Amino acid sequence: MNELVILSPLEQEYLLRVVEAGARVRDMRQFFLWTQGQLQALLPHQVLLCMEYGPGDALRRLECIHGAVLDEDILRQLTDPAHGLAVQAARAGREGWRMPAIAVASQGGAPAAVGLALERSGFDNLLVHGSGMLAGGASVFALLGLPIKPGPRHAYFLELVLPHLHFALLRCAQQEPARMVQGRAGIARPLSVREAEILSWVREGKSNYEIGSILGISALTVKNHLQRVYRALGVSNRAHALSRCHALRLLEPEGMAPAGGRRARPG
Repeated sequence: MNELVILSPLEQEYLLRVVEAGARVRDMRQFFLWTQGQLQALLPHQVLLCMEYGPGDALRRLECIHGAVLDEDILRQLTDPAHGLAVQAARAGREGWRMPAIAVASQGGAPAAVGLALERSGFDNLLVHGSGMLAGGASVFALLGLPIKPGPRHAYFLELVLPHLHFALLRCAQQEPARMVQGRAGIARPLSVREAEILSWVREGKSNYEIGSILGISALTVKNHLQRVYRALGVSNRAHALSRCHALRLLEPEGMAPAGGRRARPG
């Protein structure tokens, strides 16, 4: 990781945008938009794992940030508090794995537990860095699924943005103290039966118009329901709503309307 890295003018611009936008992050909705927007321009990735540790290396928070819906089994492989990839990478860093660190599934170099967890997760590469223990706690961030094999340049970029990720996550924790490990956060209120029903059709890839036709309501009513769902979940779009529902297990099989299933009553 000692290779000299010189940022191009475009990379300097991307970095500046990350820093400027990160300073305004105050809650997890903003954190999601930031990491899926400005950070993606500098460090494109599929999944970002965020861990916050307190005294005695106690895991206080684990967030799995991703734009696309992940299979529940993959989420478990990533976020299991005992053997998941996130905690394995963080533990390896505390035990001497030099940070920032890179793991590629087809190559060696990573601690055995990290390599095995990476292989099980279905992702082929990992880039990870941590703050070490500081006054407000420690944090570790792991990026998965970079489109090209990560190298020293990617590691340097993560090293540059690490302080901004760290303090943004701490600010979110201050604003949302009820959030729990594995993203199993409390939500503003329970979802209604109709809201869960609409989300189940969203998961099937249906448009607002198609959902309205299935349920006997207008597309505008579907849109209004979804806006209320977004506020309840603290998200801003369909993909993030579905990922949060998966993490919270809000759409269990018995609660979902099957594709092509019965027509629900109007409401």
